[in-house]
Amino acid sequence: MTDLTHAHAVSLSTVPNLRDLGGWTTADGRRVRSGLVFRSTELHRLAGDDLTKFDALGITAVYDLRTVAERSAAPDPALPGVVEVPLDVLADSSTAIPARLNEVVADPAAVAAASEALGGGKAAELMEGTYRQILSLPSAHAAYHRLFTALAEPAQPGAALFHCTTGKDRTGWAAATFLSVLGVGRDEVFEDYLLTNDELIPALHPVFAAFQAAGGDPEVLKPILGVQRNYLEGAFEEMTAQFGDIEGYFRDGLGLDPAVPEALRKRYLDE
Repeated sequence: MTDLTHAHAVSLSTVPNLRDLGGWTTADGRRVRSGLVFRSTELHRLAGDDLTKFDALGITAVYDLRTVAERSAAPDPALPGVVEVPLDVLADSSTAIPARLNEVVADPAAVAAASEALGGGKAAELMEGTYRQILSLPSAHAAYHRLFTALAEPAQPGAALFHCTTGKDRTGWAAATFLSVLGVGRDEVFEDYLLTNDELIPALHPVFAAFQAAGGDPEVLKPILGVQRNYLEGAFEEMTAQFGDIEGYFRDGLGLDPAVPEALRKRYLDE
C-alpha cells in the first residue's frame, strides 16, 4: 500500500511533491477518479524501493513540461512500459524563473547576485509575472494543447503523470486547469496547489542550507521554491481577462475542440 502523507500525496523520498489529482469533488457533487492522473517533480532521482512504488501506480505516460536544458541536465529515467512525452512550456521565454531555477541556486558564486536580484519582494513579483506569461506564450499554448488532447484520449491505457522541475508552477497550472475544467471548485483547486508548500519545501532543506552557508538569506528562496496564492490568482486573472473562463481558455487559448473538455469529464469523473 502506498504511504499517503495527505489524502492525495504519494510519499516517495526520491520524488517529492508527487500526488494523485483524483479524489476532489466537483461543484455538482461528482468525484474526480483516483489513480489516473498524477503530478510531481522531475523524476531523475527515482531509485531503489521508490521504483517499485512508482511502478505500482500504473503510470504508462509521463508528460515532461521542462525546457530542453532542464531535461538535458536531469533526464527522466527510462522506465519500462512508460512513454515519455516532452512538452516545453517555456520554449518561447528567455526570462521565466522556472527554467533558470537550477542556475540560481546551484552556483555558490551566484548567491550574492541572486540575493540582490530576488530580495525585497522582487522574487514574488517575478514569479507572478511568469504565471501570467504562461497565458500568452505560444509554446505554453502548444504544450498544454498536446497535454489535454492526450489526457482526453479514451483509448489511453494506464495512468498519466505530468511534471516540471519542482512540480509547482508549470505543473501547478496544468493541475489547476485540469481540475477546473472538470468542475472542481476554486477553493479546492487552490488547496491542491498550496499542498506543494507541505510536500516540497521540507525536501529542499539542503538547498536552503547551502544557500545560507554561502551567505544568502533562505527567505529569499521561499517565493521561488514554494508557491503563493497570488501566483495562481494572477494566472486565473489573466485567463479571465484574455479568455473569459476555463472553457474559453481551452477553446481560444489552447485551440482545443469543445469535445476535449467533455471527453476529460467523461474519462475522469465518476458518474
